[in-house]
Amino acid sequence: MPPPATALLPGFVTAFLTGFGITLGLIVAIGAQNAFVLRQGLRREQVGPVVAFCALADTLLVMAGVWTMGSLRTAIPALAPALTLGGALFLFGYGLLALRRARKPQALRAAQGLPEPASRARVLAQTAAFTLLNPHVYVDTVLLVGSVGAQEVGAARIGFVTGTAMASTAWFALLGFGARMLAPLFANPVAWRWLDALVGSMMLALGIVLLT
Repeated sequence: MPPPATALLPGFVTAFLTGFGITLGLIVAIGAQNAFVLRQGLRREQVGPVVAFCALADTLLVMAGVWTMGSLRTAIPALAPALTLGGALFLFGYGLLALRRARKPQALRAAQGLPEPASRARVLAQTAAFTLLNPHVYVDTVLLVGSVGAQEVGAARIGFVTGTAMASTAWFALLGFGARMLAPLFANPVAWRWLDALVGSMMLALGIVLLT
């Protein structure tokens, strides 16, 4: 007899919050992709397609990582402790790096754009380049987030992936559609000091949760 929906809900919610927190912690950083999305938001040029592409690409890569790592975990049961430990070490390491960045904060400024409006095809080609030609995106989404999500099973795994998708969508939408309001804030190193401190603390806490 399958478990009732009420029994599955706590696992789904916990996994959702874990996926949301990990993805948000990874994605909120100074980088070329975020600067590009901010630039498009300031220019008010193809913001919707850019936000949708970035969020969808992140979600698909995370899904590929979660189910690939999950299959490996099932095929090689001895791999499960290694994946758990690796995911926790990644969270601890990233959290410490974020806290280190908070000591010497930088600022996010929109990249200089083209003087003339670009076509949707050209903008999406640039978006794809900033998103998919960055090797770190595959390490973060497929390997690291995938190894954490692979610990979940059933409804909890769906909750984890849903959480990652919501975090990506929320961040890129905020960055693109709220660019004119957020640009001065992101150009302030003090704001990044507090943001990195928050991200670092959250990653350390998630690492402890994963180990326990």
